[in-house]
Amino acid sequence: MKFVKFLLVGVVFGITLTKAEIISWYRIYEMFRFQSFHMYGVIGSAVVLGVIVIWFAKKTSLKGMNGDFISMPAKEKVWVRYLVGGTLFGLGWALTGACPGPIYILIGNGFTIFLVVLLSAVIGTFTYGLVRDKLPH
Repeated sequence: MKFVKFLLVGVVFGITLTKAEIISWYRIYEMFRFQSFHMYGVIGSAVVLGVIVIWFAKKTSLKGMNGDFISMPAKEKVWVRYLVGGTLFGLGWALTGACPGPIYILIGNGFTIFLVVLLSAVIGTFTYGLVRDKLPH
């Protein structure tokens, strides 16, 4: 029962993404062909909002749900893993026609083929967990 608020936020988020056409394969296609500003505007505003929220969290010593202060770990300046990870992410996005975030929303909207994408994402995550110690981090 304590997770109902998260379910409600997820439902509202899913409706918002659906109504804004963020889950539309055609909108994603337009973005990759540089034919429309729609997705760039959404992604850009999300980046700006994320920067503001992180700045606010650092300045105000924001607390998380469990009452602990939110800390921002120091990041290594290794760009190769971001390049490889971003390339794999982009290839997956291009092959499936969907960012991993709205997979559940697409399934909820009746696009049941995305059950294959969800299963593939789960298998990929499980596989990463198995080989994580053997990968360079």
